[in-house]
Amino acid sequence: MAGSDARALSRSLLDLCRMRKLTIATAESCTGGLVAGALTDIPGSSDVIDRGFVTYSNDAKRAMLGVEAGTLANFGAVSRETATAMAIGALERAGVDLAVAITGIAGPGGATPGKPVGLVHFAAAARDGRIIHREQRFGAIGRTAVRQRSVVEALRMLMELARGPQVAAKPRRAAASRLRPRVTRTPRRHVAKRRPPRSPRG
Repeated sequence: MAGSDARALSRSLLDLCRMRKLTIATAESCTGGLVAGALTDIPGSSDVIDRGFVTYSNDAKRAMLGVEAGTLANFGAVSRETATAMAIGALERAGVDLAVAITGIAGPGGATPGKPVGLVHFAAAARDGRIIHREQRFGAIGRTAVRQRSVVEALRMLMELARGPQVAAKPRRAAASRLRPRVTRTPRRHVAKRRPPRSPRG
């Protein structure tokens, strides 16, 4: 059921983004690229999907998405803070309009106190500054089921952002400047100094 849901959602999302001229990037940990795979499984997806980051290790999250070491150390890889940083990093580095990030514990091992098997954090970010986060506790339903349900949740979040008050799409590479606006200086005008009139020669 999750597979058919993912395919239907992927088609609807691609159609909507195509109509609104929006582009997408994904940043995945526990799903290992399944969201990007679901989207690119649909013919013609190349006009919407830019790239997918598979950042399974903490080193990859830092190197590819710019997640700070302090974020990972203080909150852990499976956290709201890390998921949000992953989504923003994907948005900035790909220069797209929408990005989604997933990090979780698919199981059967990997649980820690307060972070059980089936815990997954999602974050989705839009170029216009909107960011949404969701936490799901799917439980110990099996590694495959956790990953499949995570794909569906990520696609739903992208759909939510795509339906929102998105401004007209700008050229790619605009995301970073939008999230971190640069201060532009007005060039100074050069005013020529007037020379005092020469005194008449006697």
